Amino acid sequence: MNRSDTIQCVLERKGRELYSVTPRTTVFDALELMAREDIGALPVMDEVGQLWGVFSERDYARKVALHGRSSRELTVDAIMTAEVVTSTPEHTVEECMQLMTTYRCRHLPVLENGRVSAMVSIGDLVKYVISMQEQEIKHLHAYIAGSYGS
Repeated sequence: MNRSDTIQCVLERKGRELYSVTPRTTVFDALELMAREDIGALPVMDEVGQLWGVFSERDYARKVALHGRSSRELTVDAIMTAEVVTSTPEHTVEECMQLMTTYRCRHLPVLENGRVSAMVSIGDLVKYVISMQEQEIKHLHAYIAGSYGS
């Protein structure tokens, strides 16, 4: 992996499909969407696309399940993480991994022109890094194998 690989590179491989909820979405409905799409967090945005926060499995576990609250009545704005760490497509993979480590978060909304255009997870970044390392190993093997014949 090149140290300057950006989130744009990750998004080119992963895609930009984005699921989100509004602040008034029930926790239960948000959890259903997350389960259906096999994702761990959702950006919370209003009708005009303004980012309000992020709702994650961690928010549910710590703020609903452990306190005996009802996910069918509670809305995500009551328990979402409002102070969100974000990225841009220009951030490097390394910078984003550092942000996630420093702020102990697993998901970063990607902002373009002030709007959320995608979401990346720590899993997306690790998968990208591993893929780039595998590619580099293949190139090194090919180089070594080619140089032995000379």
